[in-house]
Amino acid sequence: MKTKYIFLYCLLFICNAVTAQKVITGAEQMDRLLPILKGKRVALVVNQTSKVGETHLLDTLLAAHIQIKKVFAPEHGFRGDADAGETIRNGKDTRTGIPILSLYGKNKKPTATQLQDIDLIVFDIQDVGARFYTYISTMQYVMEACAENRKQLVITDRPNPCDYVDGPVRQKNQKSFVGMHAIPILHGCTVGELAQMINGEGWLPNGKKCALTVIPVEGWKHGQPYSLPVKPSPNLPNDQAIRLYPSLCFFEATNISVGRGTFFPFQVIGYPDKKYGEFSFTPEPLPGFDTKPLQNGKTCYGVDLRELPFEGGLTLRFLLDFYKMAGKDQAFFFSRPSWFDLLAGTKQLRYQIIRGMSEKEIRDSWKPDLDNYRKMRKKYLLYKD
Repeated sequence: MKTKYIFLYCLLFICNAVTAQKVITGAEQMDRLLPILKGKRVALVVNQTSKVGETHLLDTLLAAHIQIKKVFAPEHGFRGDADAGETIRNGKDTRTGIPILSLYGKNKKPTATQLQDIDLIVFDIQDVGARFYTYISTMQYVMEACAENRKQLVITDRPNPCDYVDGPVRQKNQKSFVGMHAIPILHGCTVGELAQMINGEGWLPNGKKCALTVIPVEGWKHGQPYSLPVKPSPNLPNDQAIRLYPSLCFFEATNISVGRGTFFPFQVIGYPDKKYGEFSFTPEPLPGFDTKPLQNGKTCYGVDLRELPFEGGLTLRFLLDFYKMAGKDQAFFFSRPSWFDLLAGTKQLRYQIIRGMSEKEIRDSWKPDLDNYRKMRKKYLLYKD
């Protein structure tokens, strides 16, 4: 009898654990979302990650008879197939006929005219938790437009797959579309939490506030691993690429390839010189990944990180190793120094690398700003930390 009760207790424990692990995104909570949208004229800020199960949020809301007036598309487009930096054009969704308006290119913020015929905006995009990943910059501009035009913003939240607080905090003189906010490279927030921070810290122009509603994720807490069901952009095709992205993105301001133009972007590092490693790859135009890759057609030598045990977070190890291997060619390494500084959010990191500082020394220099950021961040958390 005692053995029977132990078995039942273990079974119950396992069932509870499985139930607790089920993550329900904000967009999947139709019982909370639909009452907000009923009778309203709605615009969506969405892309290929905006799924409710296997169905796109746009199709789900149309089936529920919500009046969708238009879709705003971020970098990479509505269906997520445009190259990084490629201008997104206005058009219509071929499946529904809904107008699609670009928020990447010349117009990064919804205009007053574009918002005249809507009551509220729904923002539902999967972020990866890195400051230079531009979906949160798009969110900033959407919040500005909502505040200026007295429109409501509803954010259907999603987990952060790179849920760490790490890296240099962006300095005032390094503000750009890849660094809109005074936050670390890894900010440790969901988009909903970050939106609350933007409102609460007065980061909207002229002290305005956005009328904000966040529908939180259920079944997720900070530090809990989360595997993305849909790749968030063309060159982040899997969990390993997403884990490595915050650390490898620095190379985008150098002559070193991170595998754009291969089927394993942000999982390899190399340059057309055998001194950088034994592993080789050749970037070439790949529809759905990158059509104009760095070092196009050249055999690059370096390292293969696809099987590297790496839980995530931020490391300078790869950057420092390749800089040292450059040797007498170090002058060419930072091929776009201003771009590197914008990605880092500070000029200091580049200067520290050139001076030969160790990763520990560099990381120690981030600590005061990170400590202050962590204290501020606590005010806006929606999930157990």
